Amino acid sequence: MLSKAEMLDCPVATTINLIGNKWKPLIIRNLLHGTQRYKDLQYGIEGISAKVLTENLRQLEEDGLVKREVFAEVPLRVEYSLTKLGEQMRPIINALADWGTEYKKQARKKLD
Repeated sequence: MLSKAEMLDCPVATTINLIGNKWKPLIIRNLLHGTQRYKDLQYGIEGISAKVLTENLRQLEEDGLVKREVFAEVPLRVEYSLTKLGEQMRPIINALADWGTEYKKQARKKLD
């Protein structure tokens, strides 16, 4: 979770502080479809490096949005899923997708 110092007065700024980089919304988007293993996330997010994916998953876990579950198997199995708090991001991610779709439609019309 964010510290009190990291929680800004503006709720929009707090949200941006939590998910406001290039990769976190995409990780959340993929986890909205259900629990995934690390490699599934890596293959499902074009252009993300292993290091960046690991860093972002750790941050999302620390902030209480993602749950990491390790299974004591050989080979080791690790699965990621959204917490209840992370699941509450669904309307935000859906709104971003809707807006992006509309923007792309308008941009195509200008190019035609």
